[in-house]
Amino acid sequence: MSAFPSTFARSVFVATAAVSVAGCGINSIPTAEEQAKAKWADVQAAFQERANLIPNLAAVAKGAAAQEKGILTGVVEARAKASSIQLAPGDLSDPAKMKAFQDAQNQLSSSIGGFGRLLANVEAYPNLKSIENYQTLQSQLEGQENRIRVALRDYNEAVRQYNTEIRTFPSVIGAKVIYGSKPMVPYQAITPGAEVAPSLDGKI
Repeated sequence: MSAFPSTFARSVFVATAAVSVAGCGINSIPTAEEQAKAKWADVQAAFQERANLIPNLAAVAKGAAAQEKGILTGVVEARAKASSIQLAPGDLSDPAKMKAFQDAQNQLSSSIGGFGRLLANVEAYPNLKSIENYQTLQSQLEGQENRIRVALRDYNEAVRQYNTEIRTFPSVIGAKVIYGSKPMVPYQAITPGAEVAPSLDGKI
């Protein structure tokens, strides 16, 4: 008797098993996870770039009256706290760690906004007008807020896709049995209106 039937049967079985495993998210789950992690790296880079602008903000503030220096101190302290809290890719499933990161960044956003409001009437601080790179700093801060908004939107979309992948059939099987996957935490704008990039025109 020919061995062809049994060989063919084994081939069909192997092919079917391979398709079944692939259908269980063996490839799609890690792909979605790595995509979300990459988008989170973009978020952290955007926040770090904003933090890097704070020393320039401090230089501009030297043209303000002495009573505003306390607000600047708050900005600098908020920057230090925000910069000290970093989320590793493995922490993206931890709501408490995500909340700590969000709270620190929101505090920095609030501090920068408060300082901006104090300087909203630029004419009250004539020295600011003569500071070199004033307009450049204004543009950089506004642009950075936009980059942060875009990075957060892209991260949340990647998290949505990953969380959907690990919860839907048949990938949910691989998520539970093979990977032990946990949902990632989206970034939520706690501060009202934080999802809209603020205009800093004439505010600093």
